[in-house]
Amino acid sequence: MTPADPPEIEPAAEMPTSHPSSAGAPADIELPDGLELARTTDEFTDESMPAGLRRAHRVGPGTWGRLRVLAGSVDFTFETEPPTARTLTAGETQVIPPDRPHFVAPAPDARFVVEFHRLSS
Repeated sequence: MTPADPPEIEPAAEMPTSHPSSAGAPADIELPDGLELARTTDEFTDESMPAGLRRAHRVGPGTWGRLRVLAGSVDFTFETEPPTARTLTAGETQVIPPDRPHFVAPAPDARFVVEFHRLSS
């Protein structure tokens, strides 16, 4: 599935620049227990990823994301004050809490997917 803006992703225009789950460095965030994989996007590249991922957006309430870099590198930024950023390379992941504004900037050789996790039913 490769929609322009997947349903789990919402623009962050009305969101505050911080979130209660924003403590710690981006690399320290882990998926909480009790979540199950709901779906995974198709593989994205710099050219194929939806434009909405390049600007601030957020994963919807109750949904956690995990960016998984398959090749190349992706710059990932949480829109906190000050912004927190890291560069992920092949094999690395970034967990994305619900309602936390962020954006990505893939390198030309990047390939990546986004997993969406929700509470087990």
